[in-house]
Amino acid sequence: MSLRIMSLKRVNTVLVAAFVLFILWFGTEFVVSPEVAAEGFGLPRPPAGDGGGFLVVKGIRDIVLALVLAVLLVTGHRRALGWVLLVEAFAAYGDMATVLAHHGSVPVAFLVHGLTATAMAATGLLVLRETREARGARGGAVAPSPAPRTQAATPAA
Repeated sequence: MSLRIMSLKRVNTVLVAAFVLFILWFGTEFVVSPEVAAEGFGLPRPPAGDGGGFLVVKGIRDIVLALVLAVLLVTGHRRALGWVLLVEAFAAYGDMATVLAHHGSVPVAFLVHGLTATAMAATGLLVLRETREARGARGGAVAPSPAPRTQAATPAA
């Protein structure tokens, strides 16, 4: 594996690990103290009445998203990791759209949720690039094995 691929892999690993820790922290905040976490989410007011349960659901969603990334990172499934990062970016874009649709904080919508989503998508693309380059360095797809050799019949004397 070339030095360039190794350094790209190292940078991608650090970025994904940072996402895992950030998403775990953020999700845990919503489970442990949903009222406090709601203030930083960007909506104009936390849910009234018994709506706080939805904040816990959001926290659990974030924790699961982080754990999926962690499992793929730890098990070395780099290509799947890249695709999952791209897909999970939609959750953060969805959070951004939710904040904007409910007249929440525009700076939080774009600077927290939008920036996080874009960074996740960019990291996903980098991981996919890393895996493509690694395959290219190994010679691409595995070549088919040659046809089995048969022994030539020897003429009977």
